[in-house]
Amino acid sequence: MATAPRPEQIQQLVERAPAAGPIYMLNLLKFKDRAEYADGRETSLSGREAYMRYGEGVGKLIAELGGEMVWGGAANTLVVGDGELQWDQVAIVAYPSLEAFQQMTASAAYQEVHVHREAGLAHQLLINCLSIEQVMAAAGQ
Repeated sequence: MATAPRPEQIQQLVERAPAAGPIYMLNLLKFKDRAEYADGRETSLSGREAYMRYGEGVGKLIAELGGEMVWGGAANTLVVGDGELQWDQVAIVAYPSLEAFQQMTASAAYQEVHVHREAGLAHQLLINCLSIEQVMAAAGQ
C-alpha cells in the first residue's frame, strides 16, 4: 500500500497545482495496528499514536509556513458506497503555496518527524484539491 508519492505524481502536482495562492491537500489515512519503525526500535505505540506524533510536529511546521489544518477527524460510517470503510482518519490541510509545501517536505525538520508518519501509516491517499474559487478562475469566471 502506498504511503509516499511516486515521481510522476509529484510532477503532476507541480504541473496542475495553482501557480500562485494556496493549495489544499485532502488526506485519507489508514493506520497500522502497531507502529513499525524502519530502524527496528521497540515500541508499544499503535500506528495511530505514532502518526499523531508526526501530526504534532508537522502541524507546527505548517503553521510556521502560514498554513493550517482546515479540518480533521476520524472516519466514522460509510454512508454511500460498497464494501467496508477503508480509512481511519481524514484531514484537509491548506498550504499558502505549492512552494511552501515543497519547502516543508524538503526540510530537515520535516525529515526528523517523518519517521513517525512512516511508522504509523499502512496506507494513504493524498489528493490535491482546488477550491471553488480556483475552479471558477481556471474556467474564466
